[in-house]
Amino acid sequence: MLLLPFKRAIRNYGYGNTHFTLVLPYMKAEYRDNEKEYLDYYDEVEVCAESSIAHPKSAIQVRNRSMIDRADLVVCCIQHKSGGAYATIRYAEKQGKKIVNLANEN
Repeated sequence: MLLLPFKRAIRNYGYGNTHFTLVLPYMKAEYRDNEKEYLDYYDEVEVCAESSIAHPKSAIQVRNRSMIDRADLVVCCIQHKSGGAYATIRYAEKQGKKIVNLANEN
């Protein structure tokens, strides 16, 4: 499972108040129908207020930028220099955020 490296990264790089939060761009039926299972895995699940009111085609980008704006540390797994995740990390770099790319680790 891809998320396991993120839990390990939280242990290795976490700041004092680090927690594992899933931020949804809008309410999804899958989460609504399986809330307990999500909360058994994540420390917290939230719906991004900004992206929940954005146009559906831009909701993920709005959510990603909101997460970057709120973060002190950005943990990602970017393997290709293209796409939405890559654009989000470029935005984080411009904001001067500390970034740990798990794809660059052994």
